[in-house]
Amino acid sequence: MGLLQGIWHNYVLIAAVIAWLVAQLMKIGVNMILLREWDWRMMISSGGFPSSHTAAAVALSWGVGKYHGWESPVFAVAVLFSMIVMYDATGVRRAAGKQAERINQLIENYYQGSDIAQERLKELIGHTPFEVFGGVVLGIIVGVLM
Repeated sequence: MGLLQGIWHNYVLIAAVIAWLVAQLMKIGVNMILLREWDWRMMISSGGFPSSHTAAAVALSWGVGKYHGWESPVFAVAVLFSMIVMYDATGVRRAAGKQAERINQLIENYYQGSDIAQERLKELIGHTPFEVFGGVVLGIIVGVLM
């Protein structure tokens, strides 16, 4: 079996990619509902509901368990990977987003009335626990359907 044919038949990988894609598309829809605007940049952005990183990691874990056994060491590795992704999303990246928000506020206050244009730091890079939970649910649904 060739490389491309092997990838095409890798249902675990396909499940993870589909979960990521669906999550990113859902972010556009959620943004439309909440802010009444289509923002196609959400397709490649981090942050927001649901967490696409979490959805992909959980779909990957589910697929590994489903196709390689729930007791397999590779399933354990996939679950641990998913846990790290979720911790990072709600911890490290969320904290970085809050720091960016404060820095943006400081810069706006400092340069208030100035002609100096300052590039804003990206604030939406992490996730709330609810956004991560949405990613978990989506990842499980995609994993089950694959």
